[in-house]
Amino acid sequence: MNNLANQSVLITGGGSGIGLAAARLFLEQGARVAITGRDAGKLARAAASLGGNVLHQSADVGDPDQVKAVVDKVIQTFGALDVLVNNAGANIKERSMREMTPKRWREMVAANLDGAFHCVLAALPHMLERAKGLVINVNSISGKRASPLGGIGYVAAKFGLRGFAMGLAAEEKSSGIRVSSIYPGEVDTPILENRPQPVSDEHRQKILKAEDVAAAVLFVASLPPHVNIPELVITPAGYSYV
Repeated sequence: MNNLANQSVLITGGGSGIGLAAARLFLEQGARVAITGRDAGKLARAAASLGGNVLHQSADVGDPDQVKAVVDKVIQTFGALDVLVNNAGANIKERSMREMTPKRWREMVAANLDGAFHCVLAALPHMLERAKGLVINVNSISGKRASPLGGIGYVAAKFGLRGFAMGLAAEEKSSGIRVSSIYPGEVDTPILENRPQPVSDEHRQKILKAEDVAAAVLFVASLPPHVNIPELVITPAGYSYV
């Protein structure tokens, strides 16, 4: 396994859910961790919950200038960026095509696809200069199969994220840059609050926890540089995934 001690990691959507859980696991392994998210207050609280041992800087991943500022800050502070975890994402209550508007569509694409592009755009030159780096995209089962549950905008953006990751991996396969996508099924995170129908406590008990997906992220990052997992699907045990 790859020793993560002193590896530098940037996690988007790090203020809660999977991103926060992943930050905690990387810190436990001795990594240097930076988290970013849109809500500065939530991000500061997340950093405090981690013992203050993380670099945190708010940014909207939909804004390339804000993203570049975060990446530059990470490299300046840590001296390198070894692992980029594209975890930021969002969904809305109005999910069907009949409810979709151009504005809502753009929000879905910006949050779930553009953000990953902007992060890679900012980080890739540095990784290429060092001839090494790992990009982990926390996608969704909605990036593998379409379902009304995810919603038309979310599904389209997540399918786009899958294509982006596959294209990046193909382009950079000989440059030392590894690309991995993780596709979680339902996860008990704050994004559930935007479901069209409330999610019961009983249902929440049956689905994945943020820590489960974070453990998958850590596993992928822990593999030695000669190993890569292009795609990993993780679902609740009750799923019949096909």
